[in-house]
Amino acid sequence: MNRLLVTWSDAGTLGPSPAHHGRRPEGDRGPVLRLLDQEESRYDAIVVLTIPAGEAPSRALVERARGRAPRVELRVVDVDDPSDYAKLFRALGPLAAKLGRAFPPAAWATDVLLSAGTPQAQTLWVILVQAGLLPARMLQVIPAAFVPAPHPRAVREVRLDIEGFPEIRALREEVVRLRAEARTRDAVLVGESEPMRALRARIARVAATDVPALIVGETGTGKELAARAIHEHSPRGRGPFIAENCGVFAEGVLASELFGHEAGAFTGAAGRRRGVFEQAHGGTLFLDEIGELSPRVQASLLRVLQDGRLRRVGGEATIQLDVRVVAATHRDLGAMVAQGAFREDLYYRLRGAIIEVPPLRARGGDIEILVDAFLDEVRARRKGRGLQVTREALRRLHQHAWPGNVRELRAEVHRWGVFCDATVDVGDLAPEIAAAAGPAGEGAGGPGRGAPAKTGGAEEVATLADAVGSAERAAVARALDVHQGNISRAARALGVDRNTLKRKMTAYGLRHAGGAA
Repeated sequence: MNRLLVTWSDAGTLGPSPAHHGRRPEGDRGPVLRLLDQEESRYDAIVVLTIPAGEAPSRALVERARGRAPRVELRVVDVDDPSDYAKLFRALGPLAAKLGRAFPPAAWATDVLLSAGTPQAQTLWVILVQAGLLPARMLQVIPAAFVPAPHPRAVREVRLDIEGFPEIRALREEVVRLRAEARTRDAVLVGESEPMRALRARIARVAATDVPALIVGETGTGKELAARAIHEHSPRGRGPFIAENCGVFAEGVLASELFGHEAGAFTGAAGRRRGVFEQAHGGTLFLDEIGELSPRVQASLLRVLQDGRLRRVGGEATIQLDVRVVAATHRDLGAMVAQGAFREDLYYRLRGAIIEVPPLRARGGDIEILVDAFLDEVRARRKGRGLQVTREALRRLHQHAWPGNVRELRAEVHRWGVFCDATVDVGDLAPEIAAAAGPAGEGAGGPGRGAPAKTGGAEEVATLADAVGSAERAAVARALDVHQGNISRAARALGVDRNTLKRKMTAYGLRHAGGAA
């Protein structure tokens, strides 16, 4: 695994030194270089942070560090007062996310040096690491005056899992919640629309508990992704995540899949087999299409959930389990209970927390974001050859009803990777998507968008997609007008991020006139 060091510069700033700065002892090279002097301090990349006033002095430090790592870079953090906690946090939070993308934790082991930077900056490193927003090891360089005695080593790791270390329970719970929320943001639940923000917030709350969860939503919305997010950001995240589709097996086979079987339990059972409940011990079991269970399997499942124990098919011994069950369905279980098709007691056992995954038509603002994400997948497959989507094609995507939801959109984008060379236009779309907007001139953003279509002199009701698109275009235009073309202010007023607003302006053919970006 590659190793990364992240540290503030210790080279000072231009102008007078702060009053609390003492003069560095003669011969003291500073904590950054003293860390790099150690035999075990070998890094593949070093990121040195500084404020604008310290850029020039820090370049000399970067040059001296270049002989210690193949890759050394200086990043200027736009903060004028490095003793201001709020300004530092607003800068370091996004920076931690960028470092995670540039140096993925799966391939990079990160160290942060606490001995450089202001006390406020050092404190924020501790908060970011302890909250899980920056997966890293914290290091401290012992001042030269205290080495070799009483500390024989110049560097030590700082850990806050000491037995008896004071803690505030409310703060600990908040850190757990923030960790779950931060991790769900960079999971595969892509989107910045209000329904997706609400979904991530709900997942963060549910992940911090151990209650059963029931995920509901239409086919193709990403219910399994939501289940994985709950698992990965829960205390069980280090345990197994086992997924089983209850709708693909016959009743007898499903019982064996869920609970396992003993040798000779039925014809063909040559040996003992563990079911998915046992395989998920210590972790999470995701049961998709739970509404397809037969009454007999429902009864067996209820008994396992109530007792926390099971017996394999054909077995006599009971097996103790520690499993969190997350179930999912596109069916209305409440209606099935009323009809007698699903056990009421099992329904209430499963629905400890209900999470509803919104359909794609309810989160139209995420279409461009999802298209970009899927185009990245296509680009990787095509070895860097990207695709550009025309404005008119984007309009048709917005007008399509997406009955297959995100799964349908992903399949459509991947189809472009097969049949398109550089540009995706209306003619490259699937026929049902290309036809969604009707004849030219009636598409999204056109003069007739949202207006009722006429057939043989009779006025017809506009489609829901047309009406929603027309309202969204009007809202964007109104926000830009009120804020005199200032994109940042208009985005804040609309409750979307700046890049999302710019994509919508492009899709709807809107431009800001004379305002600041």
